[in-house]
Amino acid sequence: MPRNLLVAMAGFGSLAMPAFPAHAQTVQDLQRQIDELKATIARMQAAGGAAPAPARPIAQTSQQTAATGPAAPAGTMPGNTQLAQGPASLARRGTGHKLWSDRILLRGYTQLRFNEILSGDRAAPAGISRLRSVHDGGIGDNTGLTFRRIRVVLQGDLNDRVSFYFQPDFATSVSNQSGGERREGFAQLRDAYVDTVIDPDKRLRLRFGQSKVPYGWENMQSSSNRLALDRSDGINSAVPSERDIGIVAYYTPLRAERIWKRLANDGQKLFGNYGAFGIGVYNGQGINRTETNDGLMTVALATWPFELDGLGAGFAGQVLEVGAAALRNDVQPELRAGGVSPVAFREERAGFHAIFYPQPIGFQAEWNWGRGPEYDRVLQAITTRPLNGGYIQAMARVPRSPLGAFMPYARWQRYRGGWKALPNSPRLETDEFELGIEFQPVPPIEITIAYARMQRTEADERRLGTAEGNLIRTQLQWNY
Repeated sequence: MPRNLLVAMAGFGSLAMPAFPAHAQTVQDLQRQIDELKATIARMQAAGGAAPAPARPIAQTSQQTAATGPAAPAGTMPGNTQLAQGPASLARRGTGHKLWSDRILLRGYTQLRFNEILSGDRAAPAGISRLRSVHDGGIGDNTGLTFRRIRVVLQGDLNDRVSFYFQPDFATSVSNQSGGERREGFAQLRDAYVDTVIDPDKRLRLRFGQSKVPYGWENMQSSSNRLALDRSDGINSAVPSERDIGIVAYYTPLRAERIWKRLANDGQKLFGNYGAFGIGVYNGQGINRTETNDGLMTVALATWPFELDGLGAGFAGQVLEVGAAALRNDVQPELRAGGVSPVAFREERAGFHAIFYPQPIGFQAEWNWGRGPEYDRVLQAITTRPLNGGYIQAMARVPRSPLGAFMPYARWQRYRGGWKALPNSPRLETDEFELGIEFQPVPPIEITIAYARMQRTEADERRLGTAEGNLIRTQLQWNY
C-alpha cells in the first residue's frame, strides 16, 4: 500500500477516534471533559446560538417532518435536522425567527362536475335560446364530465406586516377555436396581491393587486366554501369572476373577528375575513382585461355579525349577519363586431345581505338594484338600463352522522338585467329553483347533488325567447 495513503488513513483515523491514553481514563479526566463541554455550550448560547438537540427517534422525526415541512437534505441524519440546516438557520431558531418555509402555505381545491338535462330545451334552432348558464359551461347538449375549478393557492407572510397571496385557475376554457370549438384546461390568473398591515393592532390593512371586489356577501365567499353550486346571476353580474386590479382597505374590529373565529371553529361556511368594512378603487373593466378609460370603479362594503344570545335560550349561540354594499363604475363592454364600445356606460348599484347561520337551521338572502349596460334589441345597440336581482336560500346543518357532515339547502334566484362580461352585454332573464344536499364523508372530500328547475334567456343577444328545463347536477370537490 502506498505510503501517502497510509499516512492519510492514519490522519483521518486520528480525527474520527478520540485519543485514549495507554491506561484507563480516571474519574477526574471524565469530569474535566464534562466541564469543558459545559463551557463550550455556555459560550454558544451567549453568542446567540443553540446547543445541539439530543437525537430523537427516527419515527418521531419522520412524523414531525411530514407535519411541518420537507425532509432534511440527503446525507443528513434524521435525528439531527437542526444541525443539518447550518449556523444561520440555527441562529434564527435560537432567536425565535421563523424560516421562510414556515411562512409559506401551499393549498388548493378541485371541482369535478357532471350535469344532466332531464327534460327541456337542451337544443334549439338558430336564433332561439337554449338552456345554458353563464356560470357553468357544462350545462348544455352533449356534455360530460367537466372541471369547474382547479385552484392552487400560494400564500405567506413576508414579515410581520406584509403578506402575499397568489392563485391561478387551471380549468379555464378558451373559445373561438377552429369551428367554434371550446378548448379546456387553460391557466388564468385569479388573485395576485399583497397585504400591508397599517396599525399595531393589525385591524386595518391595505391590499394592492388583483383581488376580489368587496361587493356582495356571496361574491366574497370562496367557491370552495359556498353551499350552492353557482353564485346567483343578480349579485355576480356586478363583478363577474369577482375580481379586478385595484387598491382596497379593510378594517376588522376585534369583536367581529372573535365572532367569525367562533363560527369558523364550529364549521360554518363564512365569506372569509375580508373585513367588516371595506372600501376600494379598481380599474373596472373586469378580470384580466385591459383598462380602456381613465375612470375608476369605486366600491364599499359593510357587514356585521350580531350575537343573538340576549333574545333568550332559544337563540343561544345564534348569529345574524347583515350588511350592504354600493358600487359605481364606467364600463366599456366588448363588441361582437370586435374591440370594445367607444362609449363608457355608467353602472351604479346598491345591495344588501342577511345571513342567519344554520345552527341547525339557517337562512341567507341578497338582493341588489341599479342600472348598467344592456343590449337593446329595438335600438340594436347597448344602452344603460335598470337591473335588479338576487336570491333567497334556506339551509340546515348536521355536523355529525354515519355518512359524515351534511347540509341540505333550497334556493330561489331571479335576475333581470345585462351581463357586461359577454360581447354586447346581453340581457339575462333568470328564474331558477335549486334543491340540493352537500355531504362531507371525510374532511378533504365534499359531494354535492342538486336538482334545478331553470328558466333562462341564453346570454346571446342573437337568440330570442326563454329556455326551460329540469337538471340533475353533481359535483365532487377535493381539498388539498
